[in-house]
Amino acid sequence: MSAAPRPESESVAGAARTAVSPQLLHDLRSPLNHIIGYSEMLTEEADGQRREGFAIDLEKIRDAGHRMLALIEENFTSAQETIPVLVTLEAEPPLQSEAAAPDAAGTPGLLLVVDDDAANREVLSRRLERQGHDVRTVSSGLEAMRILGEAAFDLVLLDIMMPEMDGYEVLGLIKADSRLQNIPVIMISALNELQSVVRCIEAGAEDYLTKPFNPTLLKARIGACLEKKRGRDRESALFEQLQDNYKRLQEFERQRDDMRNMIVHDLRTPLTALIVGIEMLEMDGTLSGTQQEITAIAAGGGRTLLGMINDLLDVEKLESGSAQLQYDEITPAALVAGAVAQVAFLAEESHTTLVTDVAADLLPFSGDGKKLSRTLVNLIGNAIKFTGAGTVTVSVNQEPDAIRFAVHDTGQGIPAESFGRIFEKFGQLDSRRVGTGLGLAFCKLAVEAHGGRITVESTPGIGSTFSFTIPVRAR
Repeated sequence: MSAAPRPESESVAGAARTAVSPQLLHDLRSPLNHIIGYSEMLTEEADGQRREGFAIDLEKIRDAGHRMLALIEENFTSAQETIPVLVTLEAEPPLQSEAAAPDAAGTPGLLLVVDDDAANREVLSRRLERQGHDVRTVSSGLEAMRILGEAAFDLVLLDIMMPEMDGYEVLGLIKADSRLQNIPVIMISALNELQSVVRCIEAGAEDYLTKPFNPTLLKARIGACLEKKRGRDRESALFEQLQDNYKRLQEFERQRDDMRNMIVHDLRTPLTALIVGIEMLEMDGTLSGTQQEITAIAAGGGRTLLGMINDLLDVEKLESGSAQLQYDEITPAALVAGAVAQVAFLAEESHTTLVTDVAADLLPFSGDGKKLSRTLVNLIGNAIKFTGAGTVTVSVNQEPDAIRFAVHDTGQGIPAESFGRIFEKFGQLDSRRVGTGLGLAFCKLAVEAHGGRITVESTPGIGSTFSFTIPVRAR
């Protein structure tokens, strides 16, 4: 049995292919693209008007155009340099009207078609307008760059082979412009060379389509690009909104802090006058025992309130970096002795045993004596408050480049998850622990202002150790 004769197209495809210039291939394919494009649109119109005979003839013209394109591909291009055909002539689906095609494009967008061929622009723009898009067309890369700066386009369909400025150059300019780089670009070409596709994608193109366009595929690709663009736009809008809200929050916080500081600062003057007046009453000598007890309580409360106000103002200054340290030569033993003396009455009232352990060979160092003394007073006072009838030990030791102060207690301890919170401004372990929550915040800021570091170690039910280091350096 003799073998069946091969189709003419197959025998031609098997022959040696003739290499021609890309420009010649482009020129050969372009008029065929016009024939196919116009015949497809006319076929859809004929289907809508139920002119079946007319539609059949148009489909024959379209099919002839596809066959001529196939012959050009098979005879004048290299198989290694072309991309696979996504929809072959035999497998191509029947044409659908735009109303009957799947709604892959979603919400219409503002599209820009850039092509130096007027017929190409018309075919593509009419196709896109049928899909519901608003379309602008230009004939050159220079016009494209101008119009892109005048309107907010959602997508650019950019022809590659154009005179003066080709599609590669225009794509590079779009992606180099911070105002335009987020606009998706679909490259369009009459050629289906793999090298061209790779070059476009690497340069930032969203997709690559070859002419003639399959209507359903064109709609799906544009719909996918627009959906990604709108997703990026939503993300950008949300990010800008978050930034704006954050800036507004910062401004509100600044106004709140300014108002609070002004009120707190203004409270000091009348409060100081009130304390002085009460103290003068105490010194008058004519008060009864009960009256003296009442005025003492009032004066003590006033001094406590004044201390809280000063704590808040000092913390704010340290946080903002406006506080200036007053450096003096400090003797560690004297610093500890002064701090212990200030809290001795608290220890006596709580039946707490105070122990000091200061190394004998410690040398004087440079620091702000008032702020470091207040830091020790806060740490020792807290230890006494939460220890009760136990022991609080204050120790000082020399490290290679620093002095280390530590306050150890045998109190109730602190859970590890609370270590970070207790050093925050107004931070407290729970509502049962009274206080402003400013003491440890001041300690942390004062130590860090010296270039040191404060830490805590604690085991619930056993006790805690707060320690801080102050670098030893020349004043």
